[in-house]
Amino acid sequence: MRPHARLVVATALLGLGACVMAPTSTASFEAGAKYVAMGSSFAAGPGIPDYYEATPAPCYRSTQNYAHQLAARLELALTDVSCSGATTAHLTGPRGTIPPQLDALTPDTKLVTITIGGNDLGYIGGLSGASCAGLQKETGVDGDCSPPVTLPAEKTFTDLAARMDAIAKEVRRRAPEAKLVFVEYLAVLPETGTCAATPLDEIAADGARYTARRLAQITREVAGAHGASVVTASEFSKGHDACSAEPWMHGYPRPGAPVSGAMYHPNAAGMTAVADALEALLRGR
Repeated sequence: MRPHARLVVATALLGLGACVMAPTSTASFEAGAKYVAMGSSFAAGPGIPDYYEATPAPCYRSTQNYAHQLAARLELALTDVSCSGATTAHLTGPRGTIPPQLDALTPDTKLVTITIGGNDLGYIGGLSGASCAGLQKETGVDGDCSPPVTLPAEKTFTDLAARMDAIAKEVRRRAPEAKLVFVEYLAVLPETGTCAATPLDEIAADGARYTARRLAQITREVAGAHGASVVTASEFSKGHDACSAEPWMHGYPRPGAPVSGAMYHPNAAGMTAVADALEALLRGR
């Protein structure tokens, strides 16, 4: 049994205006304006049908991820280079035969969104490993678990901030007319405790929550340093975690309770919530 398979490809937003940080003026876009979406799986949308490419691996870009939903609403010309498993290194450099995500930028780009950093910190991979171990302990069924949650060293956070800073600078250099928006990761876990959908002990859960808070903090600091906006998804998704009654996040698969998407990743409702927040930001609502 391998309950943690690496990638299972298996409400109203009250006070939405408070869910975005927009230090720059509100942008307006003509139909057909170029939009580049970059980032990791929380941007790509693995497990959410349907996929943009006929052969989706390894990026698993969904036609219902937040970038595709936003582009359809605002009639933007989308170039989606987000990719499941991406780190900051894959924005600035190649990933095998996949070009650097930043190479999608051109001087006429008008909008750039970025969701990145979780894989640099081992965030979701650590959650999956800890959940696998927790489920084994609970059920007594063996499985091949990836490494569990460990708190990143302080230098890991510092290095991530430096790499994200370099990415923001490069966006400004390559696309000087673009509005830059960082999109945070949606909340995976409840603010306290766990549930059947998150078979973690408290130490692992608290460690994951700490990593998520630091990632959000770094994202906001980098955005602020470069006059970028932030969609504070980690805040407005509270109450829609994997344990909630109306989750925007898949939990961990259990015997007899499979997950209809990618474990510990946004579902379609979560992607729509982010698209709603982005649209509100860009329309100045």
